[in-house]
Amino acid sequence: MTPKTTFTALAAAAMAAAAGLVAVPALADHHMEKKAEANIVQTAMSTGMHNTLVAAVKAAGLVETLSGPGPFTVFAPTDAAFGKLPAGTVETLVKPENKGTLTTILTYHAVPGKVTAGDLVKLINANGGKATIKTVQGGTLTAMLDGDKVVITDAKGGKTTVVKADVMTSNGVVHVTDGVFMPA
Repeated sequence: MTPKTTFTALAAAAMAAAAGLVAVPALADHHMEKKAEANIVQTAMSTGMHNTLVAAVKAAGLVETLSGPGPFTVFAPTDAAFGKLPAGTVETLVKPENKGTLTTILTYHAVPGKVTAGDLVKLINANGGKATIKTVQGGTLTAMLDGDKVVITDAKGGKTTVVKADVMTSNGVVHVTDGVFMPA
């Protein structure tokens, strides 16, 4: 594989070789493990830490999509992550006239397929320490390891850490992040 291998291409191979994958340690223990019968939206609603994300998903009209069969991998910013954005950003984005921009940002946090932390670590290691991830929005994210943490760099150079990995849902997997990705 070349360094330009996309996240989704390796994901299929990694899932086939799932035995023995390295797991990223969970840092946010306040997230309860969810039973697989809850979908991505239901899981986000139940954490108490993703209220802003859920409101944004509703405002963008993505509830039905993210409740559908998928599978999807979602990098889910916490309320605290949204709180790091400049004042007024979230309030502006959830206005009806900004639905397109909000949808672009939210779909930049989703990847087609179910990709576990082990799949992602394997992809990073297979590509010399850096993996390119193709998002549903069409942009790319870059994943690297910083010690035992997965750090994602967005198109604008912002770095976000996965603080809780592998929250399994009925239609994919959620990885909780401490920041919000911004597309180009």
